[in-house]
Amino acid sequence: MRKIDVHAHYIPPSVVNAEAGGEDWYGLVYSDRTGPGFDDPNGRRVVINSPKLRFTPAERVADMDASGTDLQVVSIHTPFFGYSWDSVQTQEMAREVNDAIAELVRQHPQRFAGMATLPVQDVAASIDELERAVKVLGLKGAELDAVVNAENWDEPRFLPLFKAAEAMDALLFFHPQPQANIVALERSRKYSLPNSVGVPLEDTMVVATLIFGGILEECPNLKACIAHGGGPACFGMGRMDHGWLVRPEARVNIARPPSTYQKQLYYDFLTSSEPALRFLIDAVGADRVVMGSDWPFVEWDPSPGGWLDGLQSLSHEEKEKISHQNLELLLGI
Repeated sequence: MRKIDVHAHYIPPSVVNAEAGGEDWYGLVYSDRTGPGFDDPNGRRVVINSPKLRFTPAERVADMDASGTDLQVVSIHTPFFGYSWDSVQTQEMAREVNDAIAELVRQHPQRFAGMATLPVQDVAASIDELERAVKVLGLKGAELDAVVNAENWDEPRFLPLFKAAEAMDALLFFHPQPQANIVALERSRKYSLPNSVGVPLEDTMVVATLIFGGILEECPNLKACIAHGGGPACFGMGRMDHGWLVRPEARVNIARPPSTYQKQLYYDFLTSSEPALRFLIDAVGADRVVMGSDWPFVEWDPSPGGWLDGLQSLSHEEKEKISHQNLELLLGI
């Protein structure tokens, strides 16, 4: 059974080289005060927190072979989104990163596909870069954060980006940053809760925003995939439907219950729980769930594909769809 992974992080060689040489990178200032890393313009620490992120393409392919992954859809390691950086620097960074991803795909077309990063603080520049990435570089879409400098994606200024992605048939993959922009961050700093609780809450906020903000209404053919199974969003659809029914402000942008939109989205299978994945499949259908490992940050036993193969509650047909068929259709690979 072929295994395609939509959720695999990447940094370009220039970041590794800057780190090794103690050099700055697009406004990120190199510092070794707590080990090698960078400080962004807001003082947030950006580190390469897995040695696998420094892998050469050959090492990465070998690691994929060891885990039984046939193809990775690579996208930028989220601390390097750069939405709060100087806009011009982020545009330059995005072009370099996207060129590097495209080169990786060109060298190993049977093993990699790519997702762009975009300077979304400038919507017009983002549309231009998405068009270049898709139409010139051959990338499959773009990875986006769950929030843009404290703004949700339902702000009217972002709608042209969604319409452009829809017109280009480009996939948008939403992935929050575990240590930034997390809902209730000040209440969740202990016990690794920003990652285990905060990230799924952000995923849920993305689903709710795309639905209640009318984005899926305005862009019915938009291809959007939410990381980490969409968090508990689908589990909470009953409550969202009730809110839509009894609260007029919940009906400002949509004329149908929220649950009727959930099948317009895709979700990766990273629920870390078979019962949760079973619930997700029952809620949205197996044709809306794809394999996503969060490479290289999640320890899988025995591997992402091996975990899927061993699930007892999924049929062989469901496993085929999740492991490769859905992404083959979604991305044309």
